[in-house]
Amino acid sequence: MTPTWAPDDDDIVDLSTIGLMGWLRFVMRAVPILVLVFGCLILLLLLRLIERPIFGLGRPMTPFITQFVCRNAFRLMGMPFSIKGTQMNHAGAVVANHSSWLDIFALNAAKRVYFVSKSEVARWPGIGVLAKATGTVFIERNPRKARAQKEVFEARLKAGHKLLFFPEGTSTDGRRVLPFKSTLFAAFFTPELKDILWVQPVTVNYFAPSGEGARFYGWWGAMDFFPHLIKTLAVRKAGKVEVIYHPPLRVAEADSRKSIALACEIAVRNGHHIALNEAVD
Repeated sequence: MTPTWAPDDDDIVDLSTIGLMGWLRFVMRAVPILVLVFGCLILLLLLRLIERPIFGLGRPMTPFITQFVCRNAFRLMGMPFSIKGTQMNHAGAVVANHSSWLDIFALNAAKRVYFVSKSEVARWPGIGVLAKATGTVFIERNPRKARAQKEVFEARLKAGHKLLFFPEGTSTDGRRVLPFKSTLFAAFFTPELKDILWVQPVTVNYFAPSGEGARFYGWWGAMDFFPHLIKTLAVRKAGKVEVIYHPPLRVAEADSRKSIALACEIAVRNGHHIALNEAVD
């Protein structure tokens, strides 16, 4: 796999091949998933009315609801979900490769985390509401707001939140890991945080359903969300997803944000490479 990649034109989901049984499978999976997600969203919002005034940034209850939803969403999809490695107990952040909207479910199912996402996501129909409710940190690509965003990171990290972000800066077809950008790692090197924080690299691997192309779960380029969702839920027998936790890295032992970004990239890339080889075998 090459370390760089430009999204190609093969990013159109063709729904004409799904057929009647595929649409029936989609409905039979989508309806209970919607009930699960939005039913638990109502419960989460009600609990936040208690959490927010008592605990402030702390969320001692609602992350368990998010984790419950994500784990059971995979069960309703019929998609096996597995975890390898040990999740860190240290204060700090988690970084992972980004292949699909399914990453949100996979990473929340495995661990109670808070995503760092581009500000546009907050305005997406449905998804934006879910992201806000689950404590996502939204950032803007605006240098003038860099300091304010850095302060938000620090506050959330000091509150014990494990922030999760995708250093590639974009999603891929799931067949490669792009170079990690080091910009967001800068927040970990402030005097208040450097000595107490760790960063854990995580690899998310998708294995396509039998008979489907290897890039089946990849969601990239100009690919629309809803056709990809329909394709994912309409498949006769789902593939599987694997989350690998690599040894965490202590920020205080890193020379710079670039060195720790590279170390995380290498760990994630190795985990991805091994999984690809296993899939071929």
